[in-house]
Amino acid sequence: MLSFEDVLAAQDTVSETARHTPLDYSHTFSAMTGADIHLKLELFQRTGSFKIRGATNRIASLSDAERAAGVVTASAGNHAQGVALAATRIGVDSKIVMPERAPVSKVKATRSYGGNVVLHGRDYDAAAEHAHDLEREEGRTYVHAFDDEKVMAGQGTIGLEIYEDLPGVDTVVVPIGGGGLISGIATALKGKDEDIRVIGVQAEGASSVAESLEKGYRIERDSVETIADGIATRTVGEQTFAVISERVDEVVTVSDSEIAVALTTLLERSKTLAEGAGAVALAAVMEEKFDFEDDETIVPALCGGNIDLNMLTNVIMRGLVETGRYLKIRTVLQDQPGALEELVEVLSREQVNIYGIEHDRTSRDVAMSSAEVELDLETRGHDHVDELIDALTDEGYEVDVLV
Repeated sequence: MLSFEDVLAAQDTVSETARHTPLDYSHTFSAMTGADIHLKLELFQRTGSFKIRGATNRIASLSDAERAAGVVTASAGNHAQGVALAATRIGVDSKIVMPERAPVSKVKATRSYGGNVVLHGRDYDAAAEHAHDLEREEGRTYVHAFDDEKVMAGQGTIGLEIYEDLPGVDTVVVPIGGGGLISGIATALKGKDEDIRVIGVQAEGASSVAESLEKGYRIERDSVETIADGIATRTVGEQTFAVISERVDEVVTVSDSEIAVALTTLLERSKTLAEGAGAVALAAVMEEKFDFEDDETIVPALCGGNIDLNMLTNVIMRGLVETGRYLKIRTVLQDQPGALEELVEVLSREQVNIYGIEHDRTSRDVAMSSAEVELDLETRGHDHVDELIDALTDEGYEVDVLV
């Protein structure tokens, strides 16, 4: 099993490529939660993710023959970039298999770091199967995204940095996909101080670890579905599950809506952009998914910032909806002059900003003397939304909330 000494041994190797990322005290999230929140900003890492650490440590261990044959791996995006850059830096050829639906930005970035990208399969697990085929066919060394002690040890250097910067830390909250990151961090932190609590977080749509711990053995989900694509794995690693079972204190899950709220709040209040997987730890703290004391010193690990711009648009919109900042409604007006103006007057009186109006008098769902109206609205929170709906109802409008 991965040891504390393994993580210590990785520190010098990893530091040749990876940055010591900031640990930033957050007034905003401390005030929101009542805890003492320090954000581990690993999203400022080279390649935008922690994955460069494990990839660097693993590739540095290759023999001369293995370096000559090249490496292959599978990844949803962040590990791909880490392997591509780490391999390119020491002159090793890398072939990276990514899911067909991998974010375009991550595919482009991986190629820019020198990786030969192959798109294959619906998700990470399908991509991994193809990567293992290439391993056998081409004699390459497979660099596992998480279930490898060298990779786990490299990721664990984050835990060493957290302890170095904040030795009084009480709890560290870490995302879980395949388990490499939390295995390394938990090993590092428990090696420094057994009393430091390590909390793992998964997306509800990819919660193989939480379910495996409940059953006492590794389970594999039939599919995964989450905006946190960086942790969208169907199962946890065999080696990582052993470490998690022994060294992680608790594993919780968060919904995509909760991830979206954390991401948008982080962007708006801290001016920091995380990807879905990078925001799950903060989401778990914001939603109090685990018990903590007032003034407890908590470090959520923000592990990646490589979010596709199309996904970012969707996530921001979801976050605005969940916080009552965006509303889409439908109502029916009499098809006569002044009817739309009267509706707009109500919205104006309630201080609602209008993003857009769609006025349709040809809809088959309403009478020929009526017109259907859909409105995209900017609101100021859930209370404001309730006040608006009440005001419209009082004026005789029947309102359907669409979003």
